[in-house]
Amino acid sequence: MVPPASSPRSGSVTPRVVFPNKVLPYLLVAPQLAITLVFFYWPAGQAFYQSMLRQDPFGLRTKFVWFANFRKVLADPAYLNSIKVTVVFSLATAIVAMCVALLLAVMAEKVVRGKGLYRTLLIWPYAVAPAIAGMLWLFLFNPSIGSLAYMLRSFGIAWDPLLNGTHAMILLVSAAAWKQISYNFLFFVAGLQAVPKALIEAAAMDGAGETKRFWTIVFPLLAPTTFFLLVVNTVYALFDTFGIVHAVTGGGPGKTTETLVYKVYNDGFVNLILGDSAAQSVILMIIVISLTAIQFRYVERKVHYG
Repeated sequence: MVPPASSPRSGSVTPRVVFPNKVLPYLLVAPQLAITLVFFYWPAGQAFYQSMLRQDPFGLRTKFVWFANFRKVLADPAYLNSIKVTVVFSLATAIVAMCVALLLAVMAEKVVRGKGLYRTLLIWPYAVAPAIAGMLWLFLFNPSIGSLAYMLRSFGIAWDPLLNGTHAMILLVSAAAWKQISYNFLFFVAGLQAVPKALIEAAAMDGAGETKRFWTIVFPLLAPTTFFLLVVNTVYALFDTFGIVHAVTGGGPGKTTETLVYKVYNDGFVNLILGDSAAQSVILMIIVISLTAIQFRYVERKVHYG
């Protein structure tokens, strides 16, 4: 064990811990490194390699074509349409899920009796599998047997997500946002509990209303939580909503709800266009990495920690 080192500026003693066994630190991080290599870097490398191949559906003939698959995919109108669909779907899902979760968290904090019960009930939907969540919303809004669809028709709304692309997108965003609201709610509740009550009480004594106290004190202190959830919800909308899209709309009607991740599946596993599907997966990975980097580079500048 190395003796404590003193700081040259303040003279305080800073404890330094050194492992006597030089191999132990590497053994401790080895499982995480192995999981990262096996489940991220190796599949990513395989996808990048296959994106430069042109194969028949049975893999009997293979031709190395360099970046021809990428040029073909980026010139495909159907793929460009899926990019537009993904942008609309991702923005709408993230905004709805975060706004509703923040509203529910603020309302739950005002409850005096039964606060724990309300929190538990609001967290439970996160345990529902994406496919089950999609089927639940599909049954509720089914134009023939759905109870909520019947209610919409009683108000004169000709609800039909099976034929109307706008209705299908609304249904898809609703199902995806509902699935993510519980996750966001959990973090917003934790963030609200960390807000100093003394600041809110001081603002109230100064005459600040409830709305002003929220936007000037509470919400700025929730900036780290909001930024974290923004990143998580962006990745969720791009990747983790495949099961919901597959269960609710299947990319229809007329590919109006075919997102990027669903098009990768549709071209690769349904149409067996392996090279194009691999190229699309590489492009999607680059998009997600770029969006995350942009968020950390520019959005995090406006986040104040502590």
